[in-house]
Amino acid sequence: MLKCLVDDAPFELHDRLAYKFRHQLLDQPVLTLESLCKFIPSLPEKHVFYSKGLLRTQDNFDRAPKDHPNGLSIEDTIENMRTSNSYIMVREPEISPEFKDIHAALIDDIREVIGRRGWGSRVLNPMLFLFVSSPNSVTPFHIDRASNFLLQIRGSKTVTVFPPWDERVVTQEESERRLAYEGNPAWKPEHAALGHDFHFEPGEAIHIPFLAGHHVKNGPDDVSISLSIFFNHQESAHRLRALMFNHHMRGPLGRLGMAPAPVAANDFRDQLKSQTYRASSWLFKGLQKQA
Repeated sequence: MLKCLVDDAPFELHDRLAYKFRHQLLDQPVLTLESLCKFIPSLPEKHVFYSKGLLRTQDNFDRAPKDHPNGLSIEDTIENMRTSNSYIMVREPEISPEFKDIHAALIDDIREVIGRRGWGSRVLNPMLFLFVSSPNSVTPFHIDRASNFLLQIRGSKTVTVFPPWDERVVTQEESERRLAYEGNPAWKPEHAALGHDFHFEPGEAIHIPFLAGHHVKNGPDDVSISLSIFFNHQESAHRLRALMFNHHMRGPLGRLGMAPAPVAANDFRDQLKSQTYRASSWLFKGLQKQA
């Protein structure tokens, strides 16, 4: 039995397509705005990132806290969230006891979901992210390095998700650079129609597949509170390592007028790349430095 997610979702689509479903975390006291006003300022600074909220879809998601500061302290930001035009992201709130049980329960649910897909029971690097943002805030277009579930607690938002592995939206080279912490893919407005809009309210959630491009727009009427859990599993970890294999081989192959074969087109080839990269990652890093 699932503890946090409602068990009527199309989990068989996991990491193939985005899908909407329901969750059971609305009664968690720590997730109220009043509790978060006390909790967030108590965290170490390295876990809290905030910026202006009225960004553009094409803005750099990673650099928003530096490029678009809101000029307020974290205390003033969250206490005036409705009017401060701000966006707060908390990385790993599970470092505090208040979130440990939620984190553990979500991991148990994910273990069940990936087990149904035939991907074993190992949940790799599960990490919570907490998002608190003003009405009409925008999260710019980006891709994540993991699969994730995004659960809406308060307010509303529209998440636009694009098909994973669609080269028109995000090229594999852009995905490789993202996985190597070398930048986000560019927003391509000419392909905006390829995205699917998911509107959701408190108690609803969305699955965003591994490496699926997406952007977010909050509703106009209330502060938004969302909780997300990012994780990988056997299948996504293999593809991640296969992409890193390609990333490190592009330079050497490029000098020969060649390019690595794409990931997600041949499972056997992806497994071979993954295993080779895992066994010899130190060698590939050396090749990248020489490229």
